[in-house]
Amino acid sequence: MTDTPLREPTFLVLTALAAGPQHGYAVIEDVARMTDGRVRLRAGTLYAALDRLRTDGLIEVDREEVVQSRLRRYYRLTGVGEKRLAAESSRLRQQATLAEGRLRARHDLGGAPA
Repeated sequence: MTDTPLREPTFLVLTALAAGPQHGYAVIEDVARMTDGRVRLRAGTLYAALDRLRTDGLIEVDREEVVQSRLRRYYRLTGVGEKRLAAESSRLRQQATLAEGRLRARHDLGGAPA
């Protein structure tokens, strides 16, 4: 497992799949919902990310079904993916705590926002 920070779209895809198996379009919708529409994944970007995450062992195909003559593939988080998401969540939490502490200290010392 790498210590390299995850890019936000990758983090959000893994977060979406942490809720359970989903197909690609459902992941796109879930990410938009989680971010109140701030992040809108494009299909090409998503499927490239899903392929990369599969290659890295962070997700795997859960099942496939045919819907309206098209193959729909559902993805799920692997154990490795779950650990990577947990590690990244912890890293982000630590960074946010550091920033909040610095902002509190700034205000406690009489500093004001610029």
